[in-house]
Amino acid sequence: VQLQASGGGSVQVGESLRISCTASGRRGISYALGWFRQHPGMEREFVAGIDGRGDTTSYADSVKGRSTISRDSGSNTVHLQMNSLRPEDTAVYYCVADPRGTISTIIAGPRGPDQWGPGTQVTVSS
Repeated sequence: VQLQASGGGSVQVGESLRISCTASGRRGISYALGWFRQHPGMEREFVAGIDGRGDTTSYADSVKGRSTISRDSGSNTVHLQMNSLRPEDTAVYYCVADPRGTISTIIAGPRGPDQWGPGTQVTVSS
């Protein structure tokens, strides 16, 4: 799978940002999609995920209530709308995809290196 992300950047505390990612690869597959993030010197952590049908979503407690993950109908493009951003949201955000389509595989973190996008920087300044 190939993953291409867009939308990262620098914002002020309290502002909003949307990051997007498109997965391409095997035809006819509805990938489960999601986002992880990594703070400097820390392990990557799950942020949000959505299953292949778009029926089920999951969020880390740290972003729940401030973020919304969605996917374009009939496509493998996912969006993460982040509101009320905080300095602790500053991180490199990685898009992930899994062809099995189940959200559990996203939450656990895909094992294949090709299931991770290159990362996009989000910086929140006070």
